[in-house]
Amino acid sequence: MSVFPKLKTGVLAQYPVVRAGQFSTAVNRFLDNSEQRFRDYRGLRRRWVIQLSQLDESELQRLSEFFVEQQGRSGQFDFEDPWTGGLVSGCRFEDDQLIAVWDGEFDGRTEVTIVGPAT
Repeated sequence: MSVFPKLKTGVLAQYPVVRAGQFSTAVNRFLDNSEQRFRDYRGLRRRWVIQLSQLDESELQRLSEFFVEQQGRSGQFDFEDPWTGGLVSGCRFEDDQLIAVWDGEFDGRTEVTIVGPAT
């Protein structure tokens, strides 16, 4: 399985990095106003929003190539959690589109959201 690429400095992310946990509950409402609730998936799903800036051309290119290799949300990869250092398998991108901006030397930036598997 592919591994999310690190920057030249050896880090995965820059500050600020947003990390959140997410549960999903579906609610069916009936004509008599009663409800039935159930989980869409079991357990907690982790999510990281990674904002990267001041990237050089090769770093931005590597991230773009990795995104294309994964085919957006279709692919799965391993991701090292920036807080714990643990490797999380089965992660994917949340979007099918990567917006990468290149404004000049050492001035590339992008933002990616990574979603982990339900635990």
